[in-house]
Amino acid sequence: MTEAEIIDFAREAVVLSIKVSAPIMIIGLVVGVAIALVQALTQIQEMTLAFVPKIIATFAGIFLLFPTMMKILGAFMEKIADKIVNIG
Repeated sequence: MTEAEIIDFAREAVVLSIKVSAPIMIIGLVVGVAIALVQALTQIQEMTLAFVPKIIATFAGIFLLFPTMMKILGAFMEKIADKIVNIG
């Protein structure tokens, strides 16, 4: 395996981790902004009001998107395993 191939795998791994984590981060961002807007409009400054909906939305997003994440990660793992097998 050459240095270029290793760098390509590392680059692909970083891009893949961003692709897998981005939907969950976006869900947390949207819920956080919505809660902040509600808090600003109603002037309710309760910390648990910000955390609980974000946690619930994040877990729901993970639960719903987990099969897709596993397909993406599984395909990448198969690519790496094939590369390892072809070395020997």
